[in-house]
Amino acid sequence: MLTVLVLRETAPGETRVALVPETVARVKKAGARVVVESGAGDLAGFPDAAYLDAGAEVSGARADLLGGADVLLCVREPSEGDAAQLRAGAVVLGFLRPARNEALFAALGARGAGAFALERLPRTSRAQKMDALSSMATVAGYRAVLLAAARLPRFFPLLMTAAGTIPPAHVFVLGAGVAGLTAIATARRLGAVVEAFDVRPAVREEVESLGATFVQAPPHAPAPNPIDEELGGGSGAYAKELSAAEEARERELLARHVAQSDVVITTANVPDRKAPVLVTAAMVAAMRPGSVIVDLAAESGGNCELTKAGEDVLANGVHVLGPVNLPAGLPGHASQMLSRNLSALLIHLVKDGALNLDWSDDITAGACVVRPRAIGAPA
Repeated sequence: MLTVLVLRETAPGETRVALVPETVARVKKAGARVVVESGAGDLAGFPDAAYLDAGAEVSGARADLLGGADVLLCVREPSEGDAAQLRAGAVVLGFLRPARNEALFAALGARGAGAFALERLPRTSRAQKMDALSSMATVAGYRAVLLAAARLPRFFPLLMTAAGTIPPAHVFVLGAGVAGLTAIATARRLGAVVEAFDVRPAVREEVESLGATFVQAPPHAPAPNPIDEELGGGSGAYAKELSAAEEARERELLARHVAQSDVVITTANVPDRKAPVLVTAAMVAAMRPGSVIVDLAAESGGNCELTKAGEDVLANGVHVLGPVNLPAGLPGHASQMLSRNLSALLIHLVKDGALNLDWSDDITAGACVVRPRAIGAPA
């Protein structure tokens, strides 16, 4: 029987868990045995007892568990030490940051183990239920607005008070992808006046359906290179690189709207790529003191020129927030969503209670970053 292992995450600040009790039954139905390291779900609000009630086994012997696993489900990539304990033919599924983990992948390959990265899943309708990037972008977009509201020294909604009328905050969202649309919806629920920018005219309807004003990008003739997803919409889910003249017109448009905003939320980010700079230091200097920028691309360089990952930069009275791993701040629902995505990918890779890796399948081949060695095959 296939053994699926869920370990306690060890990355600093990581509170999510790869599989929640709700999803255990689905994995077991596929013919797998589910083993969970004791305490794996504690920080996300899922105690060991909940896993036991769902039919999983719970154990505290981490090293022994790794040696007996066929599939390791993880939120973040395992350490090289953990990878070194996996057996040949075992596979790892999770967010693996492929561009940064060559040493880990070499260690997995040396063991004959394999790896499937959620970042590499094709953006197709078949893979939609496995799309953990979109799930976590939803969480990030929601939390970005809450961070901004907590830091802004003004109300978000219009208020009629005994002291007079308080005007609503103006929020400007750059990018109408998953994170951007969630940020728009959340800011509107809090009562802000919201504008959104995207180079794709096709997203206007989605933006306006949420009650925001769509800021039209200047007309351009796209070139063939994808630069980002959240401001994207050319081939697949991606935007196309702009010419120098088109970039200048875009910057001029953004500068006007940034200067008028109380909150700016930037969302242009793609795994394994440096984020494009959309908000310059000059744009920040033109904002009112007390205004807030929340940069969701902080971990990949930042959409704002002044962003520092994991820090709150105060520039000319403007707070430039560079939060990292925002989904870990909402671990209950973030884990639930990620668990559904991971279990869908796992079930896709399993047939009759065993791994069945069809390399002609676009999902299997696309997500794989290290091919496992078949049991009994030479090293």
